Amino acid sequence: MLRPKKNLLLSEIGDFTRFVVRFFREAVRPRYEMQELIHQCFVIGYKSFSLVGLTAFIMGLVLTMQLRPSMVHYGVEAEIPAMVGIAIIREIGPVITALIFAGKIGSSIGAELGSMRVTEQIDAMEVSGTNPFKYLVVTRTLAATFMLPVLVVLADGIALYGSFLGVNIYEVLNFRLFYTQVIDNLAYYDVLPAFAKTFFFGFAVGIVGCYKGYYSTKGTEGVGRSANSAVVMSSVLIFILDLLAVQITELIWHTR
Repeated sequence: MLRPKKNLLLSEIGDFTRFVVRFFREAVRPRYEMQELIHQCFVIGYKSFSLVGLTAFIMGLVLTMQLRPSMVHYGVEAEIPAMVGIAIIREIGPVITALIFAGKIGSSIGAELGSMRVTEQIDAMEVSGTNPFKYLVVTRTLAATFMLPVLVVLADGIALYGSFLGVNIYEVLNFRLFYTQVIDNLAYYDVLPAFAKTFFFGFAVGIVGCYKGYYSTKGTEGVGRSANSAVVMSSVLIFILDLLAVQITELIWHTR
């Protein structure tokens, strides 16, 4: 059944919380839709790589070109690889990739499930004895959770290569030397928290897209609204989660 129309923020938060709780309950309960999960990993991960890779390459190239004048002004242009590497891996890579992911995958999931809701395909699945929540929501959310970290790792590598090309526009720098400078200035404190938070980013994108699409109303107009609100809500959640991750990481670091 469709939920009744609610406009209050607290009601929306309550509905979303129940949706998340139901996800965890259904995710651990057999039967597991492994074939659909693998298919969604392909759709969500592989088919997003071209956009993510292009964005990452331009991001690394432009960041290096924009950073260079200031570094040259202060006489520390030799530190450009280290500065760009830390910025990309710790913050820019995960967040920008997650936002691109939210725009592509969040809207796609919201529109797909919204279309299925307004055309009563989800109701038909319930009547036929299939669990639409497990088949549609659990698989897409898990796929988004697992695939975004992979995309972020690939995007970081591509962005660093773009940065390498940006450095070589102005001077000749050996490829091995560039990556040695990047790696030597990175620590586990830089890499592990940045990688860990991408799982939460992916989960946020997947669960929000499914939530907005699963409860879509008002025909085709509602489908468009669901896709749009999925992108907005998941983007806001990404920034909130990133803020929390930074605060928690700093707290752990200072208590060591």
